Amino acid sequence: MSLPHCIAITGANGHLGLKLLNALSDQPVKALVRSASAASTVTAYVADNQLQNVTIEVVDYQDTRQMQNALEGTDYLVHLVGIIKESASNTFDDAHIHANQVLCHAVAGSSIRHLCHLSLLGADENSRNTCLQSRGTAERLLLNSGVATLILRIPMVLGGDDYASYALRKRAHASLSFSFRAASLEQPIAARDVLAAVLNDIARAQQGASVGNQLLELAGPQSLPRAELFERAAATQGNSTRVISLPLWCGMGLAWLLEKLSSTPPVTRAMLGVLDHDDNIEAQVTATTLGVTLTSLDATLKECLAESQ
Repeated sequence: MSLPHCIAITGANGHLGLKLLNALSDQPVKALVRSASAASTVTAYVADNQLQNVTIEVVDYQDTRQMQNALEGTDYLVHLVGIIKESASNTFDDAHIHANQVLCHAVAGSSIRHLCHLSLLGADENSRNTCLQSRGTAERLLLNSGVATLILRIPMVLGGDDYASYALRKRAHASLSFSFRAASLEQPIAARDVLAAVLNDIARAQQGASVGNQLLELAGPQSLPRAELFERAAATQGNSTRVISLPLWCGMGLAWLLEKLSSTPPVTRAMLGVLDHDDNIEAQVTATTLGVTLTSLDATLKECLAESQ
């Protein structure tokens, strides 16, 4: 098998997508986004980092022909499209199921030989949570696409100027912090470890490895209650914070009301359900499989909080 001469990234305007563009700067990459504003984000990043091998294309993820044309000439696809909060204009079915149905049709008979998709810990077709259920369905579609697929289920990702790092930094500098079910388990992973997993899979594909389908769960080396995570984050900044836990049903009630009052509520019941999922897996097996050395929690916190400033 010849070396892939081009890699495609859907959702390239996200934080992981941009970091991946930078990491792959030595080879041709197609950055696929769904809007002009997203394309502007990538264009600015490419210019700021003086990347030379990036082609940016605006693609309708619901249009098979457009996806086929965009993927032409590429051998490896990193699929980063996914949401945890839906709206009237972008539902879970649209973002996960319909988009992946289109993608499966697009890769059939194409030059794509390997595909990597980042999913969520807790994704399950039988889940009562609509986000996790649609994610599980999306995973099955990709695994049945006929293309060798790596599904990576991951938890909270920390690193860089992303929303999770920003929110955690705010909590780390607050003397008092409120959280729904603060005993919920988190197992955050460093962004660079997720990138390493994807890059290592790209490398093995380029080397002609034939692994077939894999559905793996990858997380940081430590699982801990959310309250303790906030306290550890504060400690890295030389601060202390008191965490007050609120019943989850309060948040669900508030989210239900917001859903009734707005077509774009700031928080939804499905979103809270995803965030409330207890993340507690044995991460080292997958890390070893993918050749990743997991970053310690304290190092991850120090790095991501410093980058967020």
